[in-house]
Amino acid sequence: MGSCLSTTQQAVAAGNIRKRAKGRRQRQKELRREAMETLTLEAKNDALLASLPGRICSNGASNVACIYTQQGRKGTNQDAMVVWEDFASMEDTVYCGVYDGHGPYGHLVARRVRDSLPSKLLHYWQEELAAIKDNSKESESDDSAELCDTAEMDRGSNVSNHNDEVVRKPPMFQPWMEAHLTAYRVMDKELRSHPLIDCFCSGTTAVTVLKQGKHLVIGNVGDSRAIMGTRDENGVLKAIQLTVDLKPNLPQEADRIREYKGRVFALGDEPEVFRVWLPFDDSPGLAMARAFGDFCLKDYGVISVPEISYRQLTDRDLFIVLASDGIWDVLSNDEVVHIIASAPTHSTAAQALVESAVRVWRLKYPTSKVDDCAVVCLYLDDPALISRHLSRADISSVLSEDEGAAEGGEILNERKEMGGNETQKKNSLADWLDAEEDQEWSALEGVTRVNSLLNLPRFTAADKRAAGTPKGPVTMKIE
Repeated sequence: MGSCLSTTQQAVAAGNIRKRAKGRRQRQKELRREAMETLTLEAKNDALLASLPGRICSNGASNVACIYTQQGRKGTNQDAMVVWEDFASMEDTVYCGVYDGHGPYGHLVARRVRDSLPSKLLHYWQEELAAIKDNSKESESDDSAELCDTAEMDRGSNVSNHNDEVVRKPPMFQPWMEAHLTAYRVMDKELRSHPLIDCFCSGTTAVTVLKQGKHLVIGNVGDSRAIMGTRDENGVLKAIQLTVDLKPNLPQEADRIREYKGRVFALGDEPEVFRVWLPFDDSPGLAMARAFGDFCLKDYGVISVPEISYRQLTDRDLFIVLASDGIWDVLSNDEVVHIIASAPTHSTAAQALVESAVRVWRLKYPTSKVDDCAVVCLYLDDPALISRHLSRADISSVLSEDEGAAEGGEILNERKEMGGNETQKKNSLADWLDAEEDQEWSALEGVTRVNSLLNLPRFTAADKRAAGTPKGPVTMKIE
């Protein structure tokens, strides 16, 4: 009897094992099929994008812009960029973006966002226009531009202006703003469930500029940056910062992260770099407060909601520069503007800026690995009218006048960082560019090399699936 019972139990156990194995094989088969379908669809979309006139995403130049990227010494180039002229089939509209990936698969995340986000933005913009047309009888009286003060931060503190004290927002801004918010949310959701890209500890920044006529709509997630080169009333070239580096030590960002039990602090060997940490582990140490991907931190206050701003162009505005932090780690806004203005041709300006940054990296921080660099330069005026013959002495004299002034001007003054200390600049750009290659400089002078991610947390597959689903309204709610 006992022997018969034992045999029956063994048979049942063996049957259960076969069922589980069959279930695993079936699940793996479904995952492979889903992955192949996703890969096929993305390949078709990528081929369609590659055939579009006016869109460039590799080193090169067009009539109104130039782009350039160079791999650093950390491995795969994780930066991506794009310029799309005649965006939305409008001759006066250009879309630009720079995406700086981080983590083991950051290069895949950055490229996927580069290839998918603009199309989503266009799709949801068209939906917004259709909705406005359907509700035209209610909205006609509200089509006039609204007055807005620069101190006002509406839409859940995600929308702002960076113009003069009183700005008139045109009717075009509202649908583009709504499209940005929706496209970014959908993009992050797709990354979470992507069958081919593990975004659990990988992500990317995104800084984008949409130029429609004389209007700019700027979107920002992470610590890449956009600036504008313009001339003041006296015709002197100057830089205006268009975005805020969304670091964890900004009070608003730190408060949100801590509200959701994330931790924000700097390590002793890099006291100026605040990072985001899990509540139960000293990882991953993300050096930004917002990003696409990074789902290990999405339950703890890191979000992908863009900060959206508007600016109206003037006749004095010359060009816009978007770049990853590999540029801003070693060059100031004013230095970048003067390098672009002094480039021999407009088609080589982005390359000149990257090469200047790499040279400063090697001389200023010889023991640090040069970061990936990506630059998009969008010209707002006829490039032939912009002076490109400034000597290094001219650059040095201009920068020496501004030394000691806060970098970024009005925007950085609005956002006070906690615990941040200003680093006094000891050498001008001309000093670094004129230095001999074998000249030694202290790697500890100024800001040291900053890695976007320090450690990878240890999670099981089940933990990853659980962490991929938000537990609460971590993203900012828009009323």
